[in-house]
Amino acid sequence: MKSLLSIITILFLFFQSGDLDALRNAYSKANASNEGAKNFIVLADKNSSAEALVKGYKAAAEILEAKVTTEKNKRKSFVKSGATQLERVIKSNPNNVELRLIRMSVQENIPKIVGYSKNLKEDKTFILNNYSKQNASLKTYIRKFAMQSKTMTATEKNSLK
Repeated sequence: MKSLLSIITILFLFFQSGDLDALRNAYSKANASNEGAKNFIVLADKNSSAEALVKGYKAAAEILEAKVTTEKNKRKSFVKSGATQLERVIKSNPNNVELRLIRMSVQENIPKIVGYSKNLKEDKTFILNNYSKQNASLKTYIRKFAMQSKTMTATEKNSLK
């Protein structure tokens, strides 16, 4: 009985990390095109996990929806709702590097006129200070983001080894 429970737990964790990997992969491609954004939004909407990271990606998907919607009067509400959700998740999980990375990427790529860019320096510092404590997979993800980041300097990018 214990071995059956162990197998079920391992399978659950495997598929959970697979879902997270799929979200990460889709998110990294979301800003490249409207097609990429739409794919990420659909994938995030399908994920029903209550995990903090999934909530963070779902909030980012809602913000991205403002980019692809054809209804101009809904753009502001998508950004406001998504930003509120993202801030709530980060407030509940202030030491989560990946959530900070999500917020930093959103704030880097959202038009400055929206006014959602107050945490860029804070998040960058937090990510750089906590980078060495992350697992190999997350370090790779952070490095990939950093290489295209507008906020990180060349020196900071090179420090992520």
